[in-house]
Amino acid sequence: MYYLYVLKHTNGDTYVGYTSSLSRRLQQHNSGLNTSTIRGYGRWNLVYYEAYRSKIDVLLREKRLKMRGATKYNLFKRIDNSMFMLESYSEDMDRRSIRFGF
Repeated sequence: MYYLYVLKHTNGDTYVGYTSSLSRRLQQHNSGLNTSTIRGYGRWNLVYYEAYRSKIDVLLREKRLKMRGATKYNLFKRIDNSMFMLESYSEDMDRRSIRFGF
């Protein structure tokens, strides 16, 4: 199984890649083993992934996303909207827990 993934750094940078092991790859990004994603501070967070059976399919998808265009724009917009909704939901749950003592 191959995975296309999108990482977001705490400084706002975004990275698109593919791997056969999401956990190993995320650990590599955060440990500084990948020179293209080394940052002096902060960490990378997995914000999105897609699973593929074929390496060729995941490579084609990665290539489309790394090119500037509507495919990349639409995916990143969807991710940003999901993150906003998740943050809103989290804040709502925090307010509920304070109000009801959960």
